[in-house]
Amino acid sequence: MTDLPKSLADNPRLDRWLRFAEGRVHVSVGKVEIGQGISTALAQIAAEELDISLDRLAWRAGDTQLAPDEGSTSSSLSIEIGGASLRLVCAETRALFLAEVARLLNAAAEELEVEDGTILHAGTPTGHDYWSLAPRVSLARDATGTTAPKPRARHRLVGTNTPRRDLPGKLTGGAFVHDMVLPGMLHARVLRQPRPGATLAAVNEAALARHGARLVRSGDFAAILAPTEAALRAAVEAARPRWDNADTPTPAMSEAAWLATQPADIRTRGSEAAPPPGRSHAATYSRPYIAHASLGPSCAVAHEQSGILEVWTHVQGVYPFRINAAQTLQRAPETIVVRHAHGPGCYGHNGADDAALDAAIIATLVPSTPVRVLWSRADEFAFAPAGTAMQTALRAVLDAEGMPADLTATITSGVHVNRAPGRLLASRTLPNAQPLPPPAESSDPYPGTGARNIVPYYDIPTWRYEHRLVTGTPIRTSALRGLGAVVNVFALECFLDELADLVGQDPAAYRLRLLSDPRARFLVERAAAMSNWSARGPAGTGIGLGMGFARYKNKSGYACVVVEVEADTEIRLRHIWCTADAGLAINPDGVRAQLEGGIIQAASMALKEQLRIDETGTATRSWADYPILRFSEIPPIDIELANTPDEPSLGMGECTMGPTAAAIANAAAHALGVRVRDMPLTRQRILRAASA
Repeated sequence: MTDLPKSLADNPRLDRWLRFAEGRVHVSVGKVEIGQGISTALAQIAAEELDISLDRLAWRAGDTQLAPDEGSTSSSLSIEIGGASLRLVCAETRALFLAEVARLLNAAAEELEVEDGTILHAGTPTGHDYWSLAPRVSLARDATGTTAPKPRARHRLVGTNTPRRDLPGKLTGGAFVHDMVLPGMLHARVLRQPRPGATLAAVNEAALARHGARLVRSGDFAAILAPTEAALRAAVEAARPRWDNADTPTPAMSEAAWLATQPADIRTRGSEAAPPPGRSHAATYSRPYIAHASLGPSCAVAHEQSGILEVWTHVQGVYPFRINAAQTLQRAPETIVVRHAHGPGCYGHNGADDAALDAAIIATLVPSTPVRVLWSRADEFAFAPAGTAMQTALRAVLDAEGMPADLTATITSGVHVNRAPGRLLASRTLPNAQPLPPPAESSDPYPGTGARNIVPYYDIPTWRYEHRLVTGTPIRTSALRGLGAVVNVFALECFLDELADLVGQDPAAYRLRLLSDPRARFLVERAAAMSNWSARGPAGTGIGLGMGFARYKNKSGYACVVVEVEADTEIRLRHIWCTADAGLAINPDGVRAQLEGGIIQAASMALKEQLRIDETGTATRSWADYPILRFSEIPPIDIELANTPDEPSLGMGECTMGPTAAAIANAAAHALGVRVRDMPLTRQRILRAASA
């Protein structure tokens, strides 16, 4: 089993993935749709290998009763691992059915083909199809992984622009967990501790009753229940909870520089030799705390009935959440059923897990009554995990030709992964809460967390890095799209531009001198051609052209981004070009959408986004306090995919984030003649850099 993709090695039974009934193929997968279009791409893979139409598929994703356990939908692995697993399952299943027909007809399996589930011999129907044969072909067996999938030349669905299967329901209403209505359902909102360790002293329960609402409580976990969302909002306003032990101030530090002053768990990787003597250059880059900023707040529905707790949620991983909920509620995982439902977009560990646990706990307090929990926007900003602030310091020693011969990096970061049982908000407030587990975060470069992408993809002979993991951050942090790769790529790509300027070389040519991977070189050359890089003018004219390149996790999707900006005291985006290499692109239009979405989100982070932290905690509570990129500020975006369909499919959901942020900063430095090294690139930082 070690040669199988992880999802299939963990779930080898074929009948865990496929079932044939009533003229349809019932496909179950663990990778879930969180806005990235994965349900369409995976369906293309299944229909391709089984030789059926997409209309034949009945889809179930993220269900602890029906679907395999594929962990979390994260780290751009849904196609690389989940898709590769599903492809092998479907290829082997098709071969089993053909072998059975070959036996029945005394024919060679190679003489048979499948047309929308019907099996043909020499182009003539055999009278057999998947559904008539299903009772004779047992899928209660482990996959061997020995059946070769279709060669690319025979693809009819994979590689085509296929409309998103999830969009019609989302566009017409009713597809989201927010839209769920169960008979007798109550609406609930948790009264949040203003500080960890605060205890609930009093609630105005008489005022709640006037709104038809009531309080349920277990320890310091308290929630208000009401028959409608409107009544609930009014009751929450009237509750006026009073908390004891709530006056411990939070360090009012929004910037990353504060992290460098804090105690840290220090891990080192790479060369143990000291950097050699020689001409050197050093610079430090940073990002503040940022929000996930999904356009809709987190929501979940739960129902406890006959000893079974059902939870509908938009978490990234239904099985990991079930483990978390089981440990928190101190019950067997088999008594909890978790079903994924569409949410408002997901870029990592937002408030979905917390809202789901809220709903699960409340449902156990009011058995036989369905409960819906919808966070407010203020809750989302104040209590959902944030993307941690980070600081990446780089120092390079140059060789005689002005190229980096040695690179030293120091990464200072809060925790990027904070989903362990006991770390969700509600779990800390229940009686007999389990001790808080220590953070478990890898400092290895692959797949990496804070150290993700800190090892340069360029041909730099010697490198080393120190990862300073700060666990005592002022607010709770966890995974946000790209994790440490966004800041590390931002730092490395800005640093390369600085080195090129230092030795008087063109930044694109400088990169090409350091790149030996032909796929990477092609992207840099093609992005330069698309953006007319050769006509790039001198620095300081107010118009700038900047570049950023990375291969995500140094093993996944490639992207090179070029940005043109106009800059004075503010930065305005004029045009963005992107070249990317996805290997075999299952749905090219879907790949482009992912690349474009990453570009827009990274541009928003680079130019605008920052959570404000004061002594009360997260002071940002509304969109007015947290500006994001507006539609009117998005420039034309041109995307071109490399033609590499014979290469394995690569995850593309996060690969444009770091390159885009770096390209914007590099373009701004080119336009202004001065560099801003800290995100976001605000008016105040530009003025400060110009006056330095």
